[in-house]
Amino acid sequence: MRKLSMDELNRKSVEEFKESEKLPIVVVLENIRSAYNVGSVFRTADAFLLSGIYMCGYTAYPPHKEIKKTALGAEDTVHWKHYKKVEEAIEELRADGYTIYSVEQAKNSIPLNEFNGTANAQQKIAVILGNEVSGVEQSTIALSDGCIEIPQLGMKHSLNVSVAAGVVLWELVRARISE
Repeated sequence: MRKLSMDELNRKSVEEFKESEKLPIVVVLENIRSAYNVGSVFRTADAFLLSGIYMCGYTAYPPHKEIKKTALGAEDTVHWKHYKKVEEAIEELRADGYTIYSVEQAKNSIPLNEFNGTANAQQKIAVILGNEVSGVEQSTIALSDGCIEIPQLGMKHSLNVSVAAGVVLWELVRARISE
């Protein structure tokens, strides 16, 4: 076994990425305090060809030097929007036919490992990730169609928001590319 060279990875150019058909998944970031976490989510969104990222509230948005540092150019490829209020983003997503899920530990949340069976390749899904300390706001959960929960087995029952994004998004993408 050997590591692939950069040429063998067949990376898309910025233009090829922008012209590629995207998966119908949007990430909504609500009041994320670390711009480094935002940049990490940009890289994940680029890696999985997601439709976009909506940054809400006081979440940092491009151009921002800390986003640029961790996004490594993904802030130039991934479609993004900023909204002062998450309600505006949800309203727009609903109008565009998206089903909205908050990623949160909540009563009647759907364990991520059970959620995959409910998603199909055509379903438009938006996932909301919340603040690193307080999570998704209760008022935002009330506007969601449901909650997805990442099963956790240890003492700590939380993950870094960019790690949680990677876990959830991979599961959503995996369900689509294996159909």
